[in-house]
Amino acid sequence: MSRVFKRIFSFNKIVRIFVVIDFFFNSAFGLFAPVFAIFILDQIVGGSAKVAGLAAASYWVTKSVFQLPIANFLDKTDGERDDFWALFFGYLLSSLVPLLYILAREPVHLYLIQAFLGFCMAWAVPAWYGIFTRHLDSGHISFEWSLQSVFSVGIATSAATAIGGYVADIWGFEILFIAASILIFVSALLLLLVRKDMKPLQPSTKIVPERPSHHL
Repeated sequence: MSRVFKRIFSFNKIVRIFVVIDFFFNSAFGLFAPVFAIFILDQIVGGSAKVAGLAAASYWVTKSVFQLPIANFLDKTDGERDDFWALFFGYLLSSLVPLLYILAREPVHLYLIQAFLGFCMAWAVPAWYGIFTRHLDSGHISFEWSLQSVFSVGIATSAATAIGGYVADIWGFEILFIAASILIFVSALLLLLVRKDMKPLQPSTKIVPERPSHHL
């Protein structure tokens, strides 16, 4: 186990910080994921399984519509600074989403909030993948992706879902959503730790170096 931790701390700064950032971000949404359907039934007028399904669809449709054009735009711009700001503002704006849930009363409110979240993630997701992928350490790619999957997704989500149910039962949904908003906001702030490390992309660092430059 000590060898594993020693290996983790040998990774470059951006990989380590991105894993921590993703831990907070996934913890935020994991807090209310298991009780979100109960929230819809309790707080949304006419809340039902159909409303929950349409709310989820609103997120995925919006994200799917915008993500590929945004990813294409980020790929065509040279360097990581555009990726960084896309990720930063995507996370920053998404921190408003749990607070907006508190104000939601009608199904249409929920659909609009979910669509807004989908738009934020359409910017954040390709930017996160792009930056993280470019900074993976040679010879440790599988391990670093697995670290992100186990720590930032598996551990973060499992712990948060367990805690979220207790918080909702004891203090209610409002406290739960405020806590989630704070965690997402912290994720955005942590990104500032690597802002100065975002550099113009050099030809030798491209994922597929033999691909013709888009400037040609």
